[in-house]
Formats: sequence, C-alpha cells, structure tokens
Amino acid sequence: MKIILLKDIKKQGKKGDILDVKDGYGSFLINKKDALLATLNSIERLDKENEKRAKDEQELIKECNKIKEKLEKLTISFKVKTGSQDKVFGSISPKQIIEELKNKGFNIDKKQIKIDTPISTLGFHNVSIELHKSVVANLKVELKK
Repeated sequence: MKIILLKDIKKQGKKGDILDVKDGYGSFLINKKDALLATLNSIERLDKENEKRAKDEQELIKECNKIKEKLEKLTISFKVKTGSQDKVFGSISPKQIIEELKNKGFNIDKKQIKIDTPISTLGFHNVSIELHKSVVANLKVELKK
C-alpha cells in the first residue's frame, strides 16, 4: 500500500514522503490521520503543496537577505562602566542587543543571536544573527567607555 505522510513519523519518514507500507500499518496510519492513501489526485496535490512551500521558502530567504544587508551595515554602540585598567563591569547580553535592535526597527528573537565569547572588553565585537538556517548576518557591536 502506498501512502503519503501527513506528519513526521519517527523511523518512517517526514511529512510529505511517499512510502510503501504493509496494508495493516497503512490503514492504521490513515485512521490516525497521520497518512493519506497515495492516489493520483493526492500525489498531484502534494506536488502543488511542495511547489508552494518551496516558493514561500525562497520568498523568506529573499526577505532575510534584505534584513542581513541592513544589519551588516549597522554598528551598535554601548556605553559601559569600566574599572581600573579599562576592565568592563559585566558583559553585554543578547537581551541588550535585542533592545537596541528594536529601537532601530528590527524584530529579532533572542534565540537567533549567537555569541561565541562574552562581550566584555572595550572595542568592536562581531555577533552572528541567524535569520534563517541558510542566512546568517554579522552585526558589529562596539563597547565604549
């Protein structure tokens, strides 16, 4: 029996995969509404959905690339308190970076910001922002006295 998966199923396949399974298991998945019988109409509908999903993904990547260009031109500055020998008290957190980006009109989630080492020294630092799994922007962060 050929079926089309409507959900990701562990050790079987991902949503949209066409599988050849035994009749009993196929009926079980269809009754649970986890799969659909693979007929010509359902396969055509799946192809259309996949095309639409791919088109939407390309649109999203274009949007992310536009945001990436704007972010890479931008430099965010923070004034920090320093002690003797210019040591910074604390460090800059992703939350502070997000606040600055919101003030500049960007809507970035905290989970998208990737900081390798703590930002706790004066000068310029690079921060990676993962806008999409294939689009990563590098933002310059400056710490001033």
